[in-house]
Amino acid sequence: MAAALLICQTAIATNEHNAALLQLKQTIPLPGVEGRIDHLDLDISGKRLFVCALGNNTVEVIDLNKGERVHTISGLGAPQGVAFVPELNRLLVANDKGGVCNIYDANSFQLIGKVDFADDADNVRYDSASKQIYVGFGSGGIGIINAVDGKQVGSIKLAAHPEAFELERQGHRIFVNVPNARHVAVVDRDKGEVIATWKTDGAFGNFPMALDEANHRLFVGCRLPSKLVVLDTASGKTVTSVGISGDPDDLSYDRKRHRVYVICGAGKIDIIDQADANTYKALTKISTADGARSGLFMPERDALFVAVPHRGSQQAEIRRYQIE
Repeated sequence: MAAALLICQTAIATNEHNAALLQLKQTIPLPGVEGRIDHLDLDISGKRLFVCALGNNTVEVIDLNKGERVHTISGLGAPQGVAFVPELNRLLVANDKGGVCNIYDANSFQLIGKVDFADDADNVRYDSASKQIYVGFGSGGIGIINAVDGKQVGSIKLAAHPEAFELERQGHRIFVNVPNARHVAVVDRDKGEVIATWKTDGAFGNFPMALDEANHRLFVGCRLPSKLVVLDTASGKTVTSVGISGDPDDLSYDRKRHRVYVICGAGKIDIIDQADANTYKALTKISTADGARSGLFMPERDALFVAVPHRGSQQAEIRRYQIE
């Protein structure tokens, strides 16, 4: 009896500790926002959060100090990707419908340029070293924009539509999820071409991605079946995989705590512990809301933002979770 009681008490204490890894600290309502919410980006110094309200055809601008929406960019075509360029104070918004990437002044939100990718402009990434912006688009391409003048300067051909992708900071590669081709494409930025393709441990639907560049590990979230696949970026081989909740759409790597946060549309945030580069363990699952599958990790504030869509009695909102 004593042994059983000790096991029970230990399990309760462990569960309480794991649940405390993320604490909901703030809820920011988005009244009038309908439909699916896609990707987010952050103005760190200005403490602003930019939210692609895809189903609402808007980008919502949130003042994090005030904890409220302060502006709406309307009239968009199902915005999917957004990137803030701090040096130039510009905001780029990629639209599914029409494939246009709009460029705005991030103070006035006046449209100052656009790049037409013809179809399905999606994820956007900014490389501050080269002052170039990368935009996934269409049936298989990544467009390259010069951030200074807003002009397209190149394009990289892929086998199918790209989803999440990550830029090496200490190298010249881009790792790209290409779910319809059932692989991760490895792009050489200097050559502007795919130099390798990697499989994802028999799992498909590889949408979200994060990079641990120091340990040469790439984290890929797959939906069929739902699992986190860890790839070695030196060899392209699978290191291991961990089962996760359904419909993963965003994931982040926490370098300070050696954790992976996976935001899943099944209404969970899965937290995976990285014991070392080869060893991973599921720590806990934090309940959110049905369809809440997009978010953004902010290491500077030890915060994880999760976008919650309007479904039933649940209104659209942004939730800020404090990371312990």
